[in-house]
Amino acid sequence: MSSADEEIPPYLDESGSSLPPSQKVHSNSRITKEEDAQMDREQSPVLNGYEHTIRIGPKRTHGGSPAGHRQDSDQDKPLASQPSINGVKRPIDSDSEEEIPLSKRSLKRRKKVDQRMKITDIPSKPQPSSKEKKPPAKRLKVEVQQEDAQSLSDRSDEDVPLSKKHNKRKKIESNNDHFEDSSASQGKKESLSVKKKFITKNTESRDKPVAKIKKAVAAVKKEDSDSDDDKPLTKRFPTKSRKKEDDKSPVKKRVKTKSNNQGSETPVKEEKKTKTEGGDEDVTNKEEEEEYKWWEADQGDGTQKWTTLEHNGVLFPPPYEPLPKDIKMKYDSQPVTLEPEAEEVAGFFGAMLASQHVENPKFVANFFDDFLDILKKHKPSIPIKKFEKCDFRPMFDYFEIKREEKKQASKEEKKAIKEEKEKLEEQYKFCMLDSRKEQVGNFRIEPPGLFRGRGDHPKTGRLKTRVMPEQISINIGQDATVPEPPPGHSWGEVRHDNTVTWLATWNENINNNTKYVFLAAGSSLKGQSDMKKFEKARMLKDHIDQIRKDYTNELKDEVMQTRQRATAMYLIDRFALRAGNEKGEDEADTVGCCSLKFQHVTLKPPNIVIFDFLGKDSIRYYNEVSVDPQVFKNLKIFKKPPKTENDLLFDRLNTTMLNKHLQNYMSGLTAKVFRTYNASWTFQNELVNTPADASVAEKILAYNRANRQVAILCNHQRSVSKAHGAQMEKLQEKVRGMKYQRVRLQRMIMSLDSKLLKKQPELDEYPSDIEDSWIAKHQSSLIEKEREKIQKKIEKENENETGKAGGGHHFLSESEISERFQILEEMKQEFEEENKTRRVEPKKAATVEKLEQQIVKLDQRIEAAKLQAQDREEGKETALGTSKLNYLDPRLTIAWCRKYQVPIEKLFAKTLRDKFKWALVADEDWKF
Repeated sequence: MSSADEEIPPYLDESGSSLPPSQKVHSNSRITKEEDAQMDREQSPVLNGYEHTIRIGPKRTHGGSPAGHRQDSDQDKPLASQPSINGVKRPIDSDSEEEIPLSKRSLKRRKKVDQRMKITDIPSKPQPSSKEKKPPAKRLKVEVQQEDAQSLSDRSDEDVPLSKKHNKRKKIESNNDHFEDSSASQGKKESLSVKKKFITKNTESRDKPVAKIKKAVAAVKKEDSDSDDDKPLTKRFPTKSRKKEDDKSPVKKRVKTKSNNQGSETPVKEEKKTKTEGGDEDVTNKEEEEEYKWWEADQGDGTQKWTTLEHNGVLFPPPYEPLPKDIKMKYDSQPVTLEPEAEEVAGFFGAMLASQHVENPKFVANFFDDFLDILKKHKPSIPIKKFEKCDFRPMFDYFEIKREEKKQASKEEKKAIKEEKEKLEEQYKFCMLDSRKEQVGNFRIEPPGLFRGRGDHPKTGRLKTRVMPEQISINIGQDATVPEPPPGHSWGEVRHDNTVTWLATWNENINNNTKYVFLAAGSSLKGQSDMKKFEKARMLKDHIDQIRKDYTNELKDEVMQTRQRATAMYLIDRFALRAGNEKGEDEADTVGCCSLKFQHVTLKPPNIVIFDFLGKDSIRYYNEVSVDPQVFKNLKIFKKPPKTENDLLFDRLNTTMLNKHLQNYMSGLTAKVFRTYNASWTFQNELVNTPADASVAEKILAYNRANRQVAILCNHQRSVSKAHGAQMEKLQEKVRGMKYQRVRLQRMIMSLDSKLLKKQPELDEYPSDIEDSWIAKHQSSLIEKEREKIQKKIEKENENETGKAGGGHHFLSESEISERFQILEEMKQEFEEENKTRRVEPKKAATVEKLEQQIVKLDQRIEAAKLQAQDREEGKETALGTSKLNYLDPRLTIAWCRKYQVPIEKLFAKTLRDKFKWALVADEDWKF
């Protein structure tokens, strides 16, 4: 048996006798020279190079069927309306708009992404440029090591897949030419031991670790997400001494703000200032002054996360309140009396009657199974056996009435409810970490309910049971007071583990996933985790050339496992595929690269590969790509008989084995680091296309276009919103309204100086999209808006008078109200006169110069609104938030904002600015 065979774990044994067919090993352990030669003879010549990629749906042939696909009429339908993909039915609705596959593609977009891409488009090690004025900010050397229990936590739902390699950019080809050279030269294959020695030697010379690295635990971990947001640090990274660099450019000086550098413009918003009681000087908010800047502090040895930790535990959902006695579900038209435990479960379903979930047969069947189990323990007044005889409408009607009452509540009632809620949550919002006040993230325990799931999840509709204190483990400081559990209960466990960052943990009953309570996104520990993730991706650029050279050589290896591994690495690196893990029968049938099955890959000579499968969160991944001829040949070998539908394509490889191999190149390197690396590298190169002398709106459009390329690369898609058409129409009306304002200003100029009309006849012309009929309609809408504005102001004034204590209330009289509405009649007369004379009477202080200045400003607003509409139209099918939150190094955005003088607030909402405070040290020359 070869060494490659010895590495195969027991569950991938060649016999596969105890495994389902999809997990059997069908491929031979070695590829013979005769087999290789036969494949070479069958290989058609490649015409146009490598890596042509077609995203967003099948390409139609003249015969009417998708290229490389079987005849299927459903291919013409929008994805959301197709009944199944690979035999899996997908519901149209989803928990998040970003998680629904694209349902409609524009021809313009299809042409844009149907670009030929060469190998040189792949991110590679950067080449130093002599034109750079300053070297990039020194990259922190971060110790990368094993991930602890936090990697099993819930990840961000915003990490949603898609499927598109970024378009070719000529400007970055020069940085990647060396990859072609390394691909073309097939040098003598090195043994694994020699490579390890070579890599270790070079790694030690460049990136010698400061602290010892813990041994990685040899356990198979599920890759539920590519986001490292919820992973606790297993080792704090040491900050190298930067005495010499700090003498030249201290960290504090690199952050350009108006407060410390009045002569420099900055996109960073000034800190809010408050006056002291003396009133003679402004001071920043006290909390801002005392903010803990962990990125400037000594990070320790990386094993201990905290010294002291105090918190108040978790917030449980309120207990169930039984429905009024006259509100009951019916069975066979008869009211049924249920015990509270059963009534609560019935109410979960009753509240969802208006949703599409209840139209899903699997959802209904799973709910009813669990409901019957509850009824066995809590007997109803009438035996319930068939779902068809159940009527939950009385419950639904009751819940609808309650929802409407909540909407109709007065401001005072809503305010009182909000204050009561905030008072209840206040004690759980913060903890004391090493004597610092830090915000806690998800401190609420999820309430019971019905599990929705994403896509065609096999457990959709199952009952999420109420989490009890006995299921929860609390982690707290040794000397801290342990929070009290609810009366009559006790905690499952109390720990004092300062090597992890979670405050509480428990297991949910649906998928037995481990849930955690962590600190908030803006906390020091979360920030360190984010920074470590991006630094790990930056370190990959020091090894990427060697990795690509090695897997290119191994594409021709005679050992099947080695060749499968090299092919998988090629696909992960080139097309940003997720690594993928085997799923159980009770899990959603989603796949990644290593878990691709026979039917997910279609080969079309000479070198076209068509991927069609359900990726993470059951999002369809469809991509038609041109690949290296050797990769195409390998995939043909991997699909050879006796393999058939449901057999694994890479049957001698799994994610654990792949990640173990990657550890030889760089400590802590896993397959998913490639997504972060390729995303940030692509983003950096796309940002080069930002026009330097453009307006802020044009620069933001360029930024979003760069982000969009990353979203396409990583398959972050969303369906076109139902409200998209209405939103675009509203934007167009906004632009036309501003154009009408411009027309009125021009008419004012002509009223002041009628001679200008001879010199500038365009002053009396309408824009092409404005007509007299539209003007009359728009004028009526302006009058109506003014009426609503006056009415709201009157109601507010009367409401304020009602709330005053004591007597002396002064409500507006009928005459006062009538006087205020008199302005509407004046507006109407003014518009009528304007339509007759095509002139507008200017205000007394108006001059031609002032009006011309107003026109210039209005033109800028019109242009900004047009760009906003263009940006929204281009991005209607891609989700930009996921890549910005999880894949793009925030320092790239900070550096770009400083370089192009764009306010950071335009790109990062407050939550992101708090989350990425550590990135503000990046200057305009920072490079990934």
